[in-house]
Amino acid sequence: MIAVPDRDRVLGRYAKHVNTSLASLARLVAAPVEVSAAGTKVLGSDGHTYLDCGGFGVFLLGHCHPSVVAAVRAQLERNPLATRLFLNPELAQAAEDLAGITPAGLDYVFLTNSGAEATEVGLKLARLAGKKHIIAMHGGFHGKTFGALSVTGRAQYRDPFAPLLPHVDFVKFGDAAALCASLTPDSVVLLEPVQAEGGVRLAPDGYLREVRQACTSTGAVLILDEIQSGMGRLGAWWGADLAGVTPDLLLTGKILGGGVMPVGGVVATAEMFAPLNADPLLHSSTFAGSPLAATAVSATIAAIKSEGLIERTRELGPVVRELAIEAVAAHCAHAVTEVRGQGLLIGLDFVSPETATEFLIGLLDQHVIPSYSLNSSNVLRLTPPALLDSADLRWLGGALNAAAKHVARTVPRAA
Repeated sequence: MIAVPDRDRVLGRYAKHVNTSLASLARLVAAPVEVSAAGTKVLGSDGHTYLDCGGFGVFLLGHCHPSVVAAVRAQLERNPLATRLFLNPELAQAAEDLAGITPAGLDYVFLTNSGAEATEVGLKLARLAGKKHIIAMHGGFHGKTFGALSVTGRAQYRDPFAPLLPHVDFVKFGDAAALCASLTPDSVVLLEPVQAEGGVRLAPDGYLREVRQACTSTGAVLILDEIQSGMGRLGAWWGADLAGVTPDLLLTGKILGGGVMPVGGVVATAEMFAPLNADPLLHSSTFAGSPLAATAVSATIAAIKSEGLIERTRELGPVVRELAIEAVAAHCAHAVTEVRGQGLLIGLDFVSPETATEFLIGLLDQHVIPSYSLNSSNVLRLTPPALLDSADLRWLGGALNAAAKHVARTVPRAA
């Protein structure tokens, strides 16, 4: 029997030793403490089971996926962390597996401990290639370490830490002309195929191809941040695949560890990776690419393939999006400007942050977990596992309708 933690005691420890604001927020929305999780469900300390449609994009395979857990458990008992002096067979296998599902020409892999660290490695490789001018996107999100924060497109996070990296220009996402106007042979362009934390902003048709062509013609480097959009979330391995482009560097994370291990990575062309091939100590990390993390990567890729989760995502995405559209249209159309998304990355864009919060509270009341958006507080996101069954979909549909009714009661229509 699973021991249920005392919520008040956990909140007290958070307030005293972790973060006082997080403790206050949990009290405000009456969030329980997580007890356990499996598949599409999370058990809370309040005794309720929650349908997880959040998790910030991590759980495409659900929680505690059996084959990933089994692989990691076996590795844990055999050799969890490497000496770093000897070569590691699990890392070699994971690198081969990851390179095997990325666009052709991306052959070298550096596994990291997080998505933010993957951004740092990508920026360092671009600098080693002589690119000192960075073009990033307004609304883009790439992490909160120093370099990653320098290219994250929300001043609220950047300003307290200024000055950050120099020579960073921000342009409007989706505006190829604005990007090209800033582009020089000294540039590196960093963008997401879909701005997830930016509020599920989809690139216009042909935009990524225009960017790729412009970078190629000027000699600039293109980095695609697929930390949230990759590994099947959009109904393809990568947004790059959907756009028909190959970046010079591809960043990954989130789903990469199968919801079991924290892991990110950079996949690079031989040309971009050449400086690290020449001197592997130019960038190193004690725990990056550990046997545990590498095993999770290989097991995750195998599970996505064997269970047809990319195809399942393509099928489920329109269904989930339509459930949201129908609930909004029926009960609170005045409070929502748009429902948009691709695959199982879906955003509900509300008229205000307060309205988005009310909808979040309405979903939690129905025991459904969504994700907010770090760079767009008006947007609430649904990023469920590709394991939703018919009962889960009925549950989600009912919860969306109930949350929409809650918003209709709390947010008055304009006169």
